[in-house]
Amino acid sequence: MGQEIFNNQDLNQIRDHGLTVKEVLRHLDLFKTPPPYLKLLRPCTPGDGITAIDKKKIQAMANSYELDRQKRRYLKFVPASGAASRMFEDFLRYVNQEKEITRDHLVSKSEEGIKAAQEVLEIMNGIKKFAFFKDLESTLLERGLDIDTLLHKGQFTSIVHLLLSEEGLNYAGLPKALLKFHEYPDGSRTAFEEHMVEAVSYIASKNGHCRIHFTVSREHLEKFEALYKKAGPIFENQDKVLFQVTFSTQKKSTDTLAVGLDNKPFRQKNGMLLFRPGGHGALLEDLNDLQGDIIFIKNIDNIVPDRLKPASTKWKQILCGYLITIQKKIFNYIEMLSSGPIEERFLDQLIASIRKDVSLPLPDFTADTTLEERKAFLMERLNRPLRVCGMVKNEGEPGGGPFWVRDRSGESSLQIVEKGQIDPDSKEQQAILATSTYFNPVDLVCGVRDRRGTPFNLRRYVDPSAVLISQKSNDGKALKALERPGLWNGAMALWNTVFVEVPGITFHPVKTVNDFLRKEHQP
Repeated sequence: MGQEIFNNQDLNQIRDHGLTVKEVLRHLDLFKTPPPYLKLLRPCTPGDGITAIDKKKIQAMANSYELDRQKRRYLKFVPASGAASRMFEDFLRYVNQEKEITRDHLVSKSEEGIKAAQEVLEIMNGIKKFAFFKDLESTLLERGLDIDTLLHKGQFTSIVHLLLSEEGLNYAGLPKALLKFHEYPDGSRTAFEEHMVEAVSYIASKNGHCRIHFTVSREHLEKFEALYKKAGPIFENQDKVLFQVTFSTQKKSTDTLAVGLDNKPFRQKNGMLLFRPGGHGALLEDLNDLQGDIIFIKNIDNIVPDRLKPASTKWKQILCGYLITIQKKIFNYIEMLSSGPIEERFLDQLIASIRKDVSLPLPDFTADTTLEERKAFLMERLNRPLRVCGMVKNEGEPGGGPFWVRDRSGESSLQIVEKGQIDPDSKEQQAILATSTYFNPVDLVCGVRDRRGTPFNLRRYVDPSAVLISQKSNDGKALKALERPGLWNGAMALWNTVFVEVPGITFHPVKTVNDFLRKEHQP
């Protein structure tokens, strides 16, 4: 069948991507017959999918973490390929339309309610508060321009141009990770550097090893490596640790085929097929390659200055301690189930304990299900990767939310759900989506080995149908793009999952450049 659709050039291109014709045909099938939307049952709430850790148990969780950290390999995983251009999206749209940018013009447009003009004006008014200000000032001086004079005259064109373009700081062309986030008396730090500093407080082992893995874009890998070479020794000396920082780029084999609006393979002007990055779900491959026991996952833009790090660190330790507690119970249950024959009454008690202690939803077994079948089901259900996910009360911040979901087999499960996974035409489903009171800040602790210490093959626990299809364009032509199941959505759909309420102080992301002006990101 592939030979009928693809020519020899296509087949070579598919092989060069590390893909198979079978996999690419699966992409085409997903476009032609998209999988059904997720079926929401209800949002998770305290006591019903969300665990609120008792204040009396918080110290016990921290103690569990501290004891375990001396025995196993902890690792921090940071998706860091996100482009900073998204932070300047409205900003760029406005700037590209204006030849000259002046204060008078911005004030006038702001009074008309033009959001982008208001944003640019806010940035210019607070420009000296940004951690990148000194770099910008130096860049202007190199060209004989004085930033104070330009600000006084209300002439912003050169300032904006040298902030965003390749001729200056190129902030519109860099990944977020390489932007200066915070200012300190001894200099400023990028988000990349801040994640290194933060990791020391909860990743460093007894012998001082601190393992961090960043996923980065291929074109910026050298910049990351150069910054690590420069900053690593400074922080090692400062914090008395030995960093083991590694990088990976998204594998070409995780790219997906694009199609036209007719669901036929999209061809570029040169006749070549168009393959697009498969979204953050492609990072499951990177995660699967790591040799860690406990892996913390955190987004690159959710990082705070040193004065706020203790609260974030405290809750990382608590979440990890809770994962260790749950993991020990799971391992114990598996030992009980595998130790020999079990009476039906004891098995019923065990099932009740599992539901209560591990927050694991289990179906009601029918009378004709044998004891051995129940044991086998429980063993398989327990013996999976485990994730404990911090959840924050929703106060208008972006992010998916925690929900009870009905899967295709009719069972219920805990899932992190994005808006795009829900039927936009279903009033009932949209109403359930709107009632969520928590959202996902991407604050995960993951146990990725079984009770014998063998790594799980994480590919086995993906819902392959949990894809997203969106409309894009290439050279002015409309197309459909396919995203793989999101890393903490469909890519972890079959993991054992626990949601824990964490305080809002642990979540201060930088989604737009103006977020740098929030008090949390100021000295």
